[in-house]
Amino acid sequence: MANLSSSLSVPTEQQRRWQDLELGMFCHFGMNTFCDQEWGDGNDSPSLFNPAQLDARQWVRTAKAAGFRYFVLTAKHHDGFCLWPTATTDYSVASSPWREGKGDIVRDCADACLEEGIGFGLYLSPWDRHEPCYSDPDAYDLFYASQLEELLTGYGPLVEIWFDGAGSEGREYDWKRIMNLIKQHQPDAMVFNMGAPTIRWVGNEDGLAPYPCWNTAESARVSMFSEGDLKWLPETPRWVPAECDVPIRKDRWFWHPEEEHLLLSLEQLMDIYYRSVGHGATLLLNVTPDNRGLMPEADVNRVISFGNEVRRRFDHPLAELFGEGEVIELVLPRKLIIDHIITMEDIAYGERVRDYKIEVQAGNEWIEMIRGSAIGHKKIDVFQPISTDRIRLTVLESVERPIIKRFAVFNSH
Repeated sequence: MANLSSSLSVPTEQQRRWQDLELGMFCHFGMNTFCDQEWGDGNDSPSLFNPAQLDARQWVRTAKAAGFRYFVLTAKHHDGFCLWPTATTDYSVASSPWREGKGDIVRDCADACLEEGIGFGLYLSPWDRHEPCYSDPDAYDLFYASQLEELLTGYGPLVEIWFDGAGSEGREYDWKRIMNLIKQHQPDAMVFNMGAPTIRWVGNEDGLAPYPCWNTAESARVSMFSEGDLKWLPETPRWVPAECDVPIRKDRWFWHPEEEHLLLSLEQLMDIYYRSVGHGATLLLNVTPDNRGLMPEADVNRVISFGNEVRRRFDHPLAELFGEGEVIELVLPRKLIIDHIITMEDIAYGERVRDYKIEVQAGNEWIEMIRGSAIGHKKIDVFQPISTDRIRLTVLESVERPIIKRFAVFNSH
């Protein structure tokens, strides 16, 4: 057994909790919803924003019903329109006809998440196409920090702060100031991909993590439009797990009329699940409300069907165990048909496994079903159904002694 290192990067307690969430719902909603566009230029009138039936509880209850454990709202997208009554600009819900200018969508979502018992996160676009002072970096840094501080202090505990790099390629913001605000007001929140992040972007908008997808990294892509890697502040930890974002309607983050045909199928969503959560990453699936302020029935039904299918396949293992060392063997009470195996390391001790195989006993011989490298937080392995009563995990290469938190077998049929 190779011992590649005597010291391993390990997650913080907050990172471990976040990785255990596994499924988050992204919610893109704003001025674009009313203008049939993805990226507004910041010149659309607040008078256009009027979601007459808005019900944030419907959004969050949908997330909860589908098994999602946190919810991230676009408090401000690139157009600069704010979904809370900020003191920094009049380009917000306070200037709209919605609830006579007295509404606060961030508050509605925060309250709904608290009621439903799931985490709440916020997206605040650094790029702002409306704000006149954006062309003055010093003035805008102050403006942006003021917006962020309002969100960090006004809406209870946050599970994640999402910094989108799109439109900011080559722009330097005052990340030290930004990170200090987060440390002061929301020290337990995960920081997405910019500044000194604690989680990173997987590098695509398809929801797919490569394999292997290690939990350690020193840089990441800033956006879909950047060629080079984004370098982070020196205090960024080595352990920065990946989050995979993808919209449930293909290539559409905001709602558009007559586009129900773009809904991903259940089979496509399950493939994404296997290649995100099943590769040890976290999946952030975007389900967006329409111009009524409600998630469309078709989208709701599809995401709940997805959650139900995940539960159907993985909520009831045939057997499972945990243990330490190079070989772990699971003995079933009788021969059963299996077609999935979930393996999880105890990442509190780092990502130790570098090479492994899984075998099943058939007759008097062991048949190798799976050969892999990374396990990390979770690895889902799929194979053709086979009847067996003994399954063996062998770690072929590791950094220090392997610690397996869970080794579970399933029959998905």
